[in-house]
Amino acid sequence: MSKPNEGNAEVDIPPELLITNFNNPIEAIVQSTYPNLLSRYQNGQFVQSRAILASTIEAVDQINDYVLKLVPGEQREYYSADKIDKSQINDAQAFEFDMIPPEFLNSLKASDIANHRFTLKVGTPITLLRDLDPSQGFVTGTRLIVTRLGQFVLQAQIMSGKNAGNMILIPRIPMSPSRSPWPFKLVRRQFPISVSYAMTLDKPQGQSLNNVGLYLPRSVIRHDQLKVAFSSVKSKNGLKILIQDKDDKAMSSTINAVFKEVFGNL
Repeated sequence: MSKPNEGNAEVDIPPELLITNFNNPIEAIVQSTYPNLLSRYQNGQFVQSRAILASTIEAVDQINDYVLKLVPGEQREYYSADKIDKSQINDAQAFEFDMIPPEFLNSLKASDIANHRFTLKVGTPITLLRDLDPSQGFVTGTRLIVTRLGQFVLQAQIMSGKNAGNMILIPRIPMSPSRSPWPFKLVRRQFPISVSYAMTLDKPQGQSLNNVGLYLPRSVIRHDQLKVAFSSVKSKNGLKILIQDKDDKAMSSTINAVFKEVFGNL
């Protein structure tokens, strides 16, 4: 029998944490998390100390695209080469998978592989999706800032921590999801990074940020999602939450499969 504070429950968010007055929710969460962005977007300390966390990959991409259009600078688009790993499938399956168009493979997304297409500018914050050089601090989850855009390699610099300032050249590498949500193994050759003005809720584990904007375009249902979001911000004053329903109207509660006492840890 579930206790009153366990299981799926509708959790009311404290009013002081909520963003409720907005016309464009993405604009509102960006302005709250990155105030005066156009005058501070090249300030590594400003960028590295904050992030927007969103509950879906689609929302993360929308926010990152929105911010990249805001900040000035020459941009460059990067595209992956996608294929299906046929090493562990039979001939019949191989024939079926050969019928899948490349455009479909390009459309697939998972939180632990790079998107097929992304846009970068010098000064863009990124997160590593693979270990590249652990001895120098270049491990999965490290946040960096792009310093040079090349055709075949990217140059980036660690923004904070004991390895702050270390530079790395990032090549394209083959990647596959750790757990494939599809009936085949996708192999995507791309730079092992994601743009990180916004991140999915599982990305900031272990990070401590001054400002976190939590964007929930739909209810949170995983038991650890709110916990991760709240544990990534240093103080309650640095957290703002925007929740919207299907009609883009502000909400003050969310469905959360976790102890309601999560707010008591802030």
